[in-house]
Parts: sequence; structure tokens; C-alpha cells
Amino acid sequence: MLYDTRSAPNPRRVRMYLAEKGLSVPTTQVDLGKMQHKSDDFRALNPVSQTPVLVLDDGFALSETIAICRYFEELHPDPPLFGVGPRGKAVVEMWQRRAEFGLMISVQAVFRHSHPAMTQLENPQVKEIADNHRPRVVAWLEMLDKELAGRAFLAGDAFSVADITAFVSVEFMRPARLAIPEGLANVARWRGEVAARPSAAA
Repeated sequence: MLYDTRSAPNPRRVRMYLAEKGLSVPTTQVDLGKMQHKSDDFRALNPVSQTPVLVLDDGFALSETIAICRYFEELHPDPPLFGVGPRGKAVVEMWQRRAEFGLMISVQAVFRHSHPAMTQLENPQVKEIADNHRPRVVAWLEMLDKELAGRAFLAGDAFSVADITAFVSVEFMRPARLAIPEGLANVARWRGEVAARPSAAA
């Protein structure tokens, strides 16, 4: 059972990953707006009160987005989404971490500290945190545009979990009220190609 939240970016990463693998997992929705993630029952599954959470057949609860994806990667290695070979796997890991800790965290910080819907979940909201992260989002996208000039995807010619993280981050810019800077043709090309993949609808 996958505890999912349709509106949140991290669970979407897992859904995209599963779609790329052609896997179907039963889900239960957790409504963050209703604070369901703060319930005693959910805390028993994940003490940090975050989705997604994957409950295995033996009742073990596995949380953290990439940990869940790696679990399925071990069970279903094809198509490989964490790279192939020592160098390939390392390069995917490098770009996955860059996308997560560079782009995604900054987009989320802007959303959490500026969007009116987050006043209950992010208390207190600190305007300066959102303001500090906006230029970081732009700088990351400008760097990515230069990198994508020479290859199809973040980690090379093959689609990977790093592209999922970066794509979900870019898509989450809309609710964060962030705009992609004009003139980033390579980012626009990459985004369009990822958006056209069936998994983007997950």
C-alpha cells in the first residue's frame, strides 16, 4: 500500500517512477489540508509525518521518496532509472541530489513560505525565506539550460530518476507562483519531452 498525496510533489515522483516501470500499486490518499498526516495512525507509519509511505506485505513502513524508488528498482531493474554501471549510477545519483537539494528544496521553500494555503502547515511563514530562494531557482534553471545543451536528459542520453525529480520540481513552480525565465530553450525542450511521456500524467 502506498500512502499518497495527489497535490504534493514528492508522492508524484514515486507515481511517475512507478509509471515508468509499468507498475501498479494500491494507494491510500492522505489529505495534508485536513492534517491527516499528523494523526496518531499515520505517525505510527512515519514519525516525521510526511508522504509518501510504502507499507510492505509484512507491515514494514518504508518512507522517503528515493528509498521507495530504490526498493522497486531492486525488484524491477528494467528499465534502469538509477543508471547502469559504476559511472552511470554515480552520474544519476549526482544529478538526482542536485535536482533535489538544489531545485526542489528551493521551489518548496518558496511555496511553503509564501502561499496562503500553507499558513497552517508552515507556521510561521517567513517571507525572507521565500525571497532568498527565488533567485536560487532561477540560477539552477540557468545552469540546467547550459547542461542540457549537450545531452537529452540530466544524467545523459537516458531518462532517469533525476529527470523525474527535476521535472516535478519545475511543475511545482506553478503553485509556488514562480515562472521559468524566458530564453531557456534547452530547459523548454527537455520539459516538453518529459511532459509528453505517459508517466507525466501519473
